[in-house]
Amino acid sequence: MDGRPETTTTETTQPHPLRRALARLLRPAWIVPVVTLAVSAAELAIADRKYGLFTGGFGQANAVDTPGEILLFALGYGAAQLTLALTAYALCAWLNRRRPAWAASFHFAFLFGGVNLGALIASYQLHSYFSDAVDYALLKQLGGGSFRDALLFGKNEILVGIAAALGFCLVWWVLWRLAKRLLGSEGAPAAVPRGRRVAGAWLAWLVLLAAIPRTGGDAALGLERMLGWGTADKLAAMATDFDGDGYGLFGLRIDSHPFDASRHPLALDIPGNGIDEDEYGGDLKLVPIPRPRPFTLVPAQGPNVVMVVMESTRGDVLGKRIDGRPVAPNIEAIAAQGAGIVPSYSHVGFTTASLKAIFAGRLDARPGDPSLFSELKKSGYGVNVFSGQPEDFGDISATVGMRRNADRFVDAEVLRDKRASAFAAQGSLLVDENVLLAEFDRYLGKPADWARPQFIYFNFQSPHFPYDHPGVEHRFAHPPLARAAISAERRGEVERTYWNAVAHSDAALGALVARLKALGQWDNTILLVSGDHGESLFEDGFLGHGHIINHRQFATFLAINRPLPGVTPPLVISDYRGIVLDLLTHRAPQRDPFQPFMHIGELDEPAIIGMAGTPFGIVSLRLDRGETCFAQPAHCRRYASLTGAEKQAADALVARWGSERWAARRR
Repeated sequence: MDGRPETTTTETTQPHPLRRALARLLRPAWIVPVVTLAVSAAELAIADRKYGLFTGGFGQANAVDTPGEILLFALGYGAAQLTLALTAYALCAWLNRRRPAWAASFHFAFLFGGVNLGALIASYQLHSYFSDAVDYALLKQLGGGSFRDALLFGKNEILVGIAAALGFCLVWWVLWRLAKRLLGSEGAPAAVPRGRRVAGAWLAWLVLLAAIPRTGGDAALGLERMLGWGTADKLAAMATDFDGDGYGLFGLRIDSHPFDASRHPLALDIPGNGIDEDEYGGDLKLVPIPRPRPFTLVPAQGPNVVMVVMESTRGDVLGKRIDGRPVAPNIEAIAAQGAGIVPSYSHVGFTTASLKAIFAGRLDARPGDPSLFSELKKSGYGVNVFSGQPEDFGDISATVGMRRNADRFVDAEVLRDKRASAFAAQGSLLVDENVLLAEFDRYLGKPADWARPQFIYFNFQSPHFPYDHPGVEHRFAHPPLARAAISAERRGEVERTYWNAVAHSDAALGALVARLKALGQWDNTILLVSGDHGESLFEDGFLGHGHIINHRQFATFLAINRPLPGVTPPLVISDYRGIVLDLLTHRAPQRDPFQPFMHIGELDEPAIIGMAGTPFGIVSLRLDRGETCFAQPAHCRRYASLTGAEKQAADALVARWGSERWAARRR
């Protein structure tokens, strides 16, 4: 005997209570269904909050709210979640086949639970800012055609996401080490689910992937918004794209002619051949569209022309009051002297395309097209650019001949050392309006600088996201929200921060007018002020522009210090060139008698097309899911289900789009 109690061996072999609790917690029969149900509940709650998936909401007519739709949705969603969970657990069990069963459960909880929840949070945050219309092409447009610049623009958010991912991996590693120390390496390994069972689950899900979208109901639209279903649907569509036209046998837009690359959704519809290539509106019948003006010279001794473009400034700036004070008194004064017209629609809702349309006067401006820069230069005007953004961004300058014709060219790239923020992307460079006014004083601040008429383009960038930078006076936001604090939950503060930035640009406009008066040039100057597009401020759950076609994101304003008796709303920003040329050639300005046409993405393959001035207000068609939305009253319906006046309005939109495409192809 060594003197030790006989009970020592029995006591040391008893598992610790914490170890017993963890072992029970990590049993596969418990952890797999609990994690799957938790992830599913979180996703469904987020989807209903974001999209009104089950309860409906503004402009949301596709709620899954009838017994049949709910049953179909539950069948598809349940199959998706069970298949993904079974596959994830099978993978974890196989990778941990030499370890005890708790190891497979532990890794499943992180792989299926953590990765799913992280992806859901990231997706919800992205959609909170930019809507679910975001895709690769739209991100490129956000970067002026440069995907790199789009990524740099969002580098703060991307870095936060990377940090969160690294933090997730660190937590995983720490807890894994702790679990191994507590639970040890003994115990029977987890049973790996049979391959036939996993394959059978995938086969059943694929059948539902193919069948449910063909019902054309709201359940299919709802499932497409789900992370697992939507991802698998896109992959299946890519795998069955046999003719390489970008569409397959899965998804909301099914290719009815899988082996004919000339017939598919978004195919170029050839007019008059009796075939509906794009599957919208029947065989295309061309309709009249605006005809851009030819190159026009103006009298050499005409008035000065000053055009001020205010970034992301909404049409409701005219008359906007906060705390009983006008946000933009100088814009309102200019409109009172001449004309103030709302709405004036952007065609695309992004800066680069909007500026090209303003100066070239057409929807599809290309290098070499006539523009105000080349026309006024040839007419003997001095040409001046004072821009708070880089005008080479997205080929703006090259397309409209800006740098080529300018006598004085000052933009954010030239003034990079005076930028208002530290952002590295070309499209994120921003120079304050007061710096631009100082450059104006440097080049045109003396009466002798005005011996000949001048054409001056100002670009005021302060109302661009994140709506604040050093030097912006706190007129309506005390203080403005920091970029990291901008969220839907603080919508009221976001609105004040945005309008505070607009007021800053308006104050700079007033300072410009004062300078023109001091130089004795005001009475001899045509001053035109407009936004390049609008901005949503979380009113519909979205922040930003160019992602859904509605009044807030696409409508801006025109204020000019000359009467325009022949010009009535709605305008499009491509009307401005014609208005300026008419004023300079002493003709009565008129707007083209066409309904404003809008699109998101490239004209040839847009995600959404829209038209204003219809009996339903703005009518838009999501070509990526076949959904038509009407502004008055606000509702959406599947294109295939439209009848009567709604079908006529949608088909008129499709005919306009097809005619614009054909006109662009024939150039």
